[in-house]
Amino acid sequence: MTLADLARSWFRGGLTGLILTGICVASDRPGNTDSVPSPSEPVAAALPPRPAPGLPATLESRGADAGVLPAPIEESPRGDQGAEGTVGVLPRPAPRMLDRPIDPVPPPQPALPPEVDAPIGPTAVDPPLGYTGPSGILPTEGQQDAHFVPVEDRWRLGFPEWDRYGKGHPINDDYPFMLGRWFDPFNQNVLKGDYPILGQHTFLDLTAQLFTFQEFRQVPTATTPFESTARPNQQNFFGRPNQYFTSNFFVLAVDLNHGDAAFKPLDWKLRVMPIFNLNNLSVEELAVVSPNVLQGTSRTRTFWALQEAYFETKLADVGPDYDFVSVRAGTQPFNNDFRGFLFYDTNRAVRFFGTRHSNRDQWNLAYFRQWEKDTNSQLNSFADRQQNLVFANYYRQDFLVPGYTAQLSAVYNNDPRTFKFDNNRFLVRPDPVGVARPHQLDVAYLGWAGDGHIGRFNITHQFYWALGRDTLNPLANQAQTINAQMFAIEGSYDRDWARFRASFFWASGDHDINNSHATGFDTILDGPNFAGGPFSYWNRQQVPLFGVNLVQRLSLVPDLRSSKFQGQSNFVNPGLLLPTLGADFDLTPKLKMINNVNLLWFDQTNVLEQFLFQGKIDRFIGTDLSIGFDYRPLLSENVSIVMGVSGLIPGQGFRDLYNNSNDRVQPLVGSFLFANFVY
Repeated sequence: MTLADLARSWFRGGLTGLILTGICVASDRPGNTDSVPSPSEPVAAALPPRPAPGLPATLESRGADAGVLPAPIEESPRGDQGAEGTVGVLPRPAPRMLDRPIDPVPPPQPALPPEVDAPIGPTAVDPPLGYTGPSGILPTEGQQDAHFVPVEDRWRLGFPEWDRYGKGHPINDDYPFMLGRWFDPFNQNVLKGDYPILGQHTFLDLTAQLFTFQEFRQVPTATTPFESTARPNQQNFFGRPNQYFTSNFFVLAVDLNHGDAAFKPLDWKLRVMPIFNLNNLSVEELAVVSPNVLQGTSRTRTFWALQEAYFETKLADVGPDYDFVSVRAGTQPFNNDFRGFLFYDTNRAVRFFGTRHSNRDQWNLAYFRQWEKDTNSQLNSFADRQQNLVFANYYRQDFLVPGYTAQLSAVYNNDPRTFKFDNNRFLVRPDPVGVARPHQLDVAYLGWAGDGHIGRFNITHQFYWALGRDTLNPLANQAQTINAQMFAIEGSYDRDWARFRASFFWASGDHDINNSHATGFDTILDGPNFAGGPFSYWNRQQVPLFGVNLVQRLSLVPDLRSSKFQGQSNFVNPGLLLPTLGADFDLTPKLKMINNVNLLWFDQTNVLEQFLFQGKIDRFIGTDLSIGFDYRPLLSENVSIVMGVSGLIPGQGFRDLYNNSNDRVQPLVGSFLFANFVY
């Protein structure tokens, strides 16, 4: 043996001894049952006892090592010699994780006595969190043992009681496992469609709503110097502009539907929504609330209507991704475009609608037969308006760029010859101007619209082209061929909690009232949310002008018609140019502020000059300033308060229309408060 071999042998023996010494020390710790024999003990002493021949290796015979193989012994030479000069042999146990059972078949067990039939007591079941009401599912399977409880109503599975923060589930906290109550519309409630009332798929949704308008406004108000005036010796044609208006609506909506819309379209739906209205108008001049001056300067009216009543059912599934075709028949809401520029109403209709390409495309095909409107509440009556409307539109999401939705639409308006006085005894059809004779309108609208965002910039645009015929326009005193256009666009940019907006609206005007071509654009029954929407003075207020209105309430187009809700469209009008700058600020999660500045011009003034028998009328209408606040104290739509203040600084064109002989029209202001409470 060389010197190198001797060194390697000594190194291996010394290292092995060091490791074994550590193992032996660990085996002496309390609780360690896997002892390792010392080098001086016999190797056989380290082996566990084997079972007697012929006996199964049961747990009783094996003790603590039952069910495992005896640890194999591996002999390895130690590098040092004992007292007798012999090389010691040390057993090395295998790791316990490698142990395997000896007997795969368990030993036979003594048979238990047969079970005795005994009644099984009811097992306590945790209740659901929400207000569930009684289940509409009859049990078909009883409890068979104490370990399993059949629950067939999968919507009313229970949850164990748990107060996570120990605060007793306060109402205003965002709290897990919130307990529901019958008067709680936000958390789970059978009255709000969270639990079925019949079977597993039939749901009931009840909605109670109270919303009220309180509005103070100033609008040009004509006097009645030929009959009587509110003040003696009053000579000016336009008198005091102050008016106060309130309208209160009490709503109860009942929805019964089959299917769970969170996963797929509804199979069918039934909706009924009656409304009761109480309204009051107080002015400071006569012949405003009624043409009869004896009616005074105040008017209070009530009205109730079945505003919505329709049935909807799914006709077919047209794809594996829940694309569908459905039909809805009855009095129902409908908006033809993104911002309500042409038609935004609830009325009697049959509507087919559906989706395609995994809901990327949506389409509508609808026929409306209009109900007559109540004059003061604008709710539906049960009288036939005899107006026929046909709508067809198609939406495409992610058109050209992600986040942008495009729409094409075609609309037909057939408004036949009718004669109508409203509930306040004013003539509304035909317009009480010029040749007030019944006439018929047949107009088609072609529309192209878009809404969404391109990158970080939001965009909305709308174009309509009106083509058709008016058999006898009252202002032009002859039949008219209609060819008019409208265009609107709005761009906005979001910067943290602020949105900055710029928009432009154009409605073409009629440049010559004496020809047979009507080029002034008019809508059917619009409600545009544009250029400030209801916060804008020009949009919100109805500005009267000699038997008709220069602009209708909640409209943008100066169309010179008697009423947006009961009158007929008039395509002989001055049109409008309207650029807007605005900014919206989310001051808090609950409070939002809306600000707008509008500049207004007539597109053409020839119609106004002929209508008023007046010389040159300037095109500049004025500057519209508005500020509004939207407050939601519960961070939901259950309670909302909206208020706004707006004003019109008259331009020369507005003064040309409304100046008196003795003074000039002053800036006009309006303010409103809208409160909405929903259950």
